[in-house]
Amino acid sequence: MNEVGAQTTEERLRAEIEALKRKLAQRSAERPPKTGPSTGALVVIAVVLVALVVAGFFAGYLPRQRRERVLAAESRAESQARPVVSVQAVKREAPHDNLVLPGNIQAVTEAPILARANGYIKQRFVDIGDHVAAGQVLAIIEAPELMQQIRQAQEAVDQANSNIQQAEAALQQGQANLTLARVTSERWQRLVVKGVVSKQENDTYFAQYQAQQANVHALEKAVAAARSNAGAAEANLGRLDELVRYLNVSAPFTGVITVRNVDVGALVNEGTTLLYRIAQAERLRIFLNVPQADSGSVRVGQKATIRLPDRPGMKFDGEVTRSSDALDPASRTLLTEVQVPNSSGLLLPGMYAQVDLLVPRKNAPLVIPGGALVVRSNGTQVAVVGADGVVHFTRIQLGRDFGDRLEVLGGLQDGDQVVMNPSDAVREGVKVKPVK
Repeated sequence: MNEVGAQTTEERLRAEIEALKRKLAQRSAERPPKTGPSTGALVVIAVVLVALVVAGFFAGYLPRQRRERVLAAESRAESQARPVVSVQAVKREAPHDNLVLPGNIQAVTEAPILARANGYIKQRFVDIGDHVAAGQVLAIIEAPELMQQIRQAQEAVDQANSNIQQAEAALQQGQANLTLARVTSERWQRLVVKGVVSKQENDTYFAQYQAQQANVHALEKAVAAARSNAGAAEANLGRLDELVRYLNVSAPFTGVITVRNVDVGALVNEGTTLLYRIAQAERLRIFLNVPQADSGSVRVGQKATIRLPDRPGMKFDGEVTRSSDALDPASRTLLTEVQVPNSSGLLLPGMYAQVDLLVPRKNAPLVIPGGALVVRSNGTQVAVVGADGVVHFTRIQLGRDFGDRLEVLGGLQDGDQVVMNPSDAVREGVKVKPVK
């Protein structure tokens, strides 16, 4: 409004000056020209100059002064106003946490199949990837030497049985001689009492009776030894018969062949040559290393979700079956086993998987946004706005870093207002205007 008024005054003055110029022109036309300016012309010129100076003062200087005063007032108001900051309340995490841990999938039951007899592979019936049933024949071993050993062992059993028969016959003969010696000794004992024979002859027959008793005992021991020899021979024959059964290599349980180490004609040695490796893939297990902070929250029977990074969108339900109940002193982790059914066959032993455990929390930690953290030479801090609007920088103790948020183990209380992305204007003791 002031600028508009100044322009109007200037226009009016110019109009008056133009009117004066016209009057002077008319008078000059009516009067004869003079050699110099008249007094009236000088007065008019002076008035015009004064008018121009006044118009310039009102049109330029005064509006500029007003604008400078307004800018100075706005600057003072801005300097006295409180900085506006964005704040967010500190809160606790959910009472349940998703603990995601990596693990390797393994078969619940897995066993190597070794040769139990020396020989050569005569036939091979399965290869890697074949599903086999319990008791199914996997390969046949040819062992001619073993058959010769069985015949030799059979002959040894027959010989031991013959020795038993000879020992028993000798025992029977000894028992008969013992009976005769006993009868003779008793008869001569009665004759000695009647005085018919001498006592020396009676003693001779009595000694013969005792000798026959000792002989019978010896023969009984011989029969027992012969029977023991026969038992040893039969046991050796039974061992060789068991080895014959092992010539047919069979599957110990239902599963899939994961390793084949031999082919037809290969020489195998008892107890050292690996023929196959079999794994039961209908149910798999995953071993996890649970951190010490969450070890108390994992329980047997707890549900788990298994995901494969290379198969997004697919998930499998599992269950915690057991744990070691002791932490590994090297890694401070609890070894935990999770089992998962695999009736579909999509999971394979040896796969890498991620296991999601929903663990409860007794004391859920506080969390702050990642943008509220201030890292300085004296440690990690956050700017906390009090109830009076004053900023105080507080040192905090950090826990786990989740990327967009941070765990706070100490230094803050539930409900504290922390400044988000504090600028240079946010200083210790400054009053601010918090905006959520």
